[in-house]
Amino acid sequence: MLKKTISIATILLALTVLSCKDDVVPKPAGFLRLDYPEAKYVGFENNCPFSFEMNENAIIKGEKNCGFAITYPKMKATIYLTYKPVNGDINKLLKDAQKLTYEHVIKADDILEQPYLNPQKKVYGMFYQVDGNAATNSQFYVTDSTKHFITGSVYFYAKPNFDSIMPAASYIKNDMQRLMETLKWK
Repeated sequence: MLKKTISIATILLALTVLSCKDDVVPKPAGFLRLDYPEAKYVGFENNCPFSFEMNENAIIKGEKNCGFAITYPKMKATIYLTYKPVNGDINKLLKDAQKLTYEHVIKADDILEQPYLNPQKKVYGMFYQVDGNAATNSQFYVTDSTKHFITGSVYFYAKPNFDSIMPAASYIKNDMQRLMETLKWK
């Protein structure tokens, strides 16, 4: 009987020692923290028939025919601006700009249209926010409807995964809206 009691006590002691581990606690959800510098805007002007304000942290490179590439190296993103003179073909230019946006419908969850009107500066346009895993998530066009037409779109040099690029996309979206709002025709 003593042998049986010692055996049972040994087994209970072994189970107690082996089961005394810390409780398993699930790992808390982690969030990527991306801090971007506060946007400070500077005027941009050259020989093209328009001027605007842009983020001083971005790098602008001239392309042909008054087109520009505004790059954000830390975010691996570029805003492409394209300028076209209006030669009685405003309807075609508008259709082309809208077509470019709606080509992303396949991958987009939603496309929000935000009209922009500034009669004092004669700047009229549309800002598109494309939600989802589309190649571009912000686009716009502006025009005076008689002489000038500009389109802009942002592209990231990464696989389009909206959840991953959302902080950078929001930051650049604000810069694009500022560009639209400060655009002036010469």
